Amino acid sequence: MTEKRMVSLTKATLLKLYAARRYLDSTVQKDLDLRIPFEVYFQDPLFAKNNPGMAFDEALVPWEPGLSPGPTSARFAVVDFNADTGSLVPPSTWNEETKRFDDSDGNPITQRSFGDQHALQAHQVHVWAVLQRALDFFESGFGLGRRISWGFEGNRLIVVPHAGYGKNAFYDRESKSLQFYYFDDGADTVYTCLSADIINHEFAHAVLDGVRPYLIEAIRPETAAFHEFMGDLTAILIAFRNNDFRQYIAKNSLGDLSTDTALNRLAEQFGTAVSGRPYLRTARNDQTMSKLKDEQRPHLLSEVLTGAMFDIIIRLSRYYIDERKLSLLTAFWDTIQRMQQMAVQPLDLLPPVDVTFKDYALAVLRMEQIANPSDPDGYRDMMIDVFRKREIFDDDDIATLNEPRQVFERLTLDVYHDVEQLASSRAEAYRFLDDNRDRLFIPRNADVVVSDLYKARKLTRQARRLPEQVIIQYVWREDVELSGSEFGRFEGRPASLLCGGTLALDRDGNVLAWSRKPGTGFEGSGQRKGDDKIERELGLKRLAEFKKSVADRVKAGRIGSVPGGAKGLLATKTPPFISRETDGALRFELSPHFGIHDDAEDDMGERQWQISS
Repeated sequence: MTEKRMVSLTKATLLKLYAARRYLDSTVQKDLDLRIPFEVYFQDPLFAKNNPGMAFDEALVPWEPGLSPGPTSARFAVVDFNADTGSLVPPSTWNEETKRFDDSDGNPITQRSFGDQHALQAHQVHVWAVLQRALDFFESGFGLGRRISWGFEGNRLIVVPHAGYGKNAFYDRESKSLQFYYFDDGADTVYTCLSADIINHEFAHAVLDGVRPYLIEAIRPETAAFHEFMGDLTAILIAFRNNDFRQYIAKNSLGDLSTDTALNRLAEQFGTAVSGRPYLRTARNDQTMSKLKDEQRPHLLSEVLTGAMFDIIIRLSRYYIDERKLSLLTAFWDTIQRMQQMAVQPLDLLPPVDVTFKDYALAVLRMEQIANPSDPDGYRDMMIDVFRKREIFDDDDIATLNEPRQVFERLTLDVYHDVEQLASSRAEAYRFLDDNRDRLFIPRNADVVVSDLYKARKLTRQARRLPEQVIIQYVWREDVELSGSEFGRFEGRPASLLCGGTLALDRDGNVLAWSRKPGTGFEGSGQRKGDDKIERELGLKRLAEFKKSVADRVKAGRIGSVPGGAKGLLATKTPPFISRETDGALRFELSPHFGIHDDAEDDMGERQWQISS
């Protein structure tokens, strides 16, 4: 066996290689110290105790020139402040020579550190490394193919590993932070910052809040549930990327992922301590839209879409095993590679507001069509069948999807704009929208805002580059009067209905995707004859659904006021939804804390937030 040759590079050489890192594969980057291995729990300490051979995982974190104490990197800053005790744990310090973080005594932090007097500093490095890996999962070409922004002003997400005592963890836009709590379970202390599932789940909230920030105004149950779905699916997919874990799953499932395995269980240690089950939630379920009709609890409702995507994982793996005759390990690897593309890349095609499960399912199918237009393996038909069985699609949806049409179409416009030019700034994109309001279903009196504009360079599973995507998100608001006693204390007050769309183009101006959430005031011509009537009807339907959602939330007592407090609040102590008045109109939003809890207050019979009458 040939020993690995140690490469010693000057800082100047390392910086040059760092600038060219996109052209180097991960193995070469690791050899050149451009990717640094950190030891993290594969799942959590309980899984490690029960499976000592799989206790720890190697998280390869990209090296950056600005790594500093905390840990602090370009996108994350660990601040270990405990609001309950008022104490600040000293930060771990970066050692550029050894490419490691050190504890307060100057010793490198390793897996042994989790059991010594510097365990809390080991926790700091642990949560940071897991987050860095998750960020790479989303930003890589197999994911979104671009840098993502946060849903708040600033570029660093604050990470608090030991925020206080409690059975929770949450993302909070208001404080620009991920906060992880700890609690006692008998003689043991459960630290949520040591659960990879919980870290990845909460981070997905931050990612989704960044790529679709207006989803925070999620009065519709499905939009709130979509946030929880994205958290759970992220935890599953990142876990499945681990080689040792796939071997473990292959051995225990014998290739049948529909059995009860560690893959479909989320947050094992947390779930065992809190609910007495070996998981917090499971992706292995038979929930459908009709079974959960009128359901308001987001975690429970999210199981429909989580279950659907897990069904796709099962069907893909079976296809690779039964039809392609691949070994279990190869079949599982091909499955997770394709699932990352199928699940993450469609996020860029979602509408900017009011996302439903059907919106996501349509985006998944469209992204697959862009990446794999001939579809020789029948992936689209398989996914359509899954979404049909979960009742996300109905017969009319399937009939529409089966209508023959060109893969790529062009817009009918009144004023032509060069794609490169409109992609150069939000001001240019706005002029494109404004010049073509009548064709793009934007009311003439609407104060339309370009909420985001970016380019994405995505890859296929074979690492083939897809056409560059230029993506425009735009929104406007319509005032709605809440007339009727069903709106309780909000009766007679104006509320804000968000409208808008996401338009994805290639460099030649072909439409890759166009998802819209119309209002009620459009009077233009649209793309084809009769479009104006159809668009207004869809807008009126949205308006009725918005009012019903508000009334249902009021009746259930689930809308509170903006919470506050110097030390922050646990997610189980805040209302599920809040109201605030902005520019003279009410806006209904998700609570600032998106927590890991499984709709605990509803399930446990505790009082709801009876603030609304």
